[in-house]
Amino acid sequence: MARPFEGIRIIDITHVLAGPFAAYQLGLMGADVIKVEHPDDPDQSRDSGTDNDLNHAGMGTGFLTQGSNKRAITLNLKTEQGRDILKKLVATADVLVENYRPGAFEALGLGYEDLRKINPKLIYASFSAFGQTGPKRIRTAYDHVIQSTSGIMAMTGTPEVNPIKIGAPAIDYATGTMGAYALSAALFQRERTGEGQRIDMAMLDVAMILMASHVTGYLRNGKHPKPSGNRMPHATSMAYITADGMLMIGASNLRQQKRLWTVLERPDLIKRTNDERDADHAREEQALAGIMLTKTAAAWEEYLQERHVPASRVRTMGEALEDPQIASRGLLHRHETAPGINGPVTVPVAAFTFAHDGPRVDRPPPMFGQHNDEVLSELGYTSSDIAEFRSAKII
Repeated sequence: MARPFEGIRIIDITHVLAGPFAAYQLGLMGADVIKVEHPDDPDQSRDSGTDNDLNHAGMGTGFLTQGSNKRAITLNLKTEQGRDILKKLVATADVLVENYRPGAFEALGLGYEDLRKINPKLIYASFSAFGQTGPKRIRTAYDHVIQSTSGIMAMTGTPEVNPIKIGAPAIDYATGTMGAYALSAALFQRERTGEGQRIDMAMLDVAMILMASHVTGYLRNGKHPKPSGNRMPHATSMAYITADGMLMIGASNLRQQKRLWTVLERPDLIKRTNDERDADHAREEQALAGIMLTKTAAAWEEYLQERHVPASRVRTMGEALEDPQIASRGLLHRHETAPGINGPVTVPVAAFTFAHDGPRVDRPPPMFGQHNDEVLSELGYTSSDIAEFRSAKII
């Protein structure tokens, strides 16, 4: 068998995180992803990340994260020749993904209605901050701005310190993941209908979905979710200080809370209903705060997990990545060598596995414009044509 998207060609005209991550996920599943950048304006993620030398080399860790399995070309879409080259590429493609300001590609004659005339089966996906419709459609934003807009920041933090931005760009990566799902669904639909599709992906929409249960609750009773820090509705399912650090306990349901109080030899605190738990929250919290101080976080994690009570000590990212569980899952791929990079680099792959023909990294992230000659030759352009494009700054 072949991976699901082998034989599928994706034109990736996106930058930063969300759009590139969506295309990357399909590239892991076998798609031929051709990344298009302006010759004078590389993807912003190429100079972002924790390694300044890589940033200066245009291979920042922000780019490397979702650059594997892609070929990179440069095209100046503000020129007629550049647009003609893209249209020729579109004729060979299955998917086009872009994340420029809504209306920008339509103004260039590269909107969905324009390109479907060239390729009626084309799946055209637009990623933006607020979507292609609505009063805020032309506004721009990044992950942290959408966190502010959506209400996620307002519900994050402690009662004393809030609002707080989520540490990771979760909305970007959630948008990329949701985008990969949308693209996969559209490709599957096309197999049945033979028709292309227009996909409108908005970061704000994804942010609202990430708060789905809170949205439903607010629309039911008008109660805003409050920033509660590590304090949870049930005392048996929240964080506590131990002898050497913090432990998160997850005895959430009635069965688990009964098990927790039993193994802690406090049967007097077992409750029959959640209403009883709510009423006795303060006493339960005080009891657990004292008990947890008697052992280290690691000791408590081991003790409780062995007795089927969810619990984990709070780890740093470094500690989490050293966990043999991560190594056992095939979540990471190490490039021993890559063009434009000194030394190895390790990147995340996909958050799932297949029994066979699943996500796999085949090639390292490309340098800026690395595959210009290769891709243009495939489209039938000669060496002299390509030299002229380069001289005219079309590529």
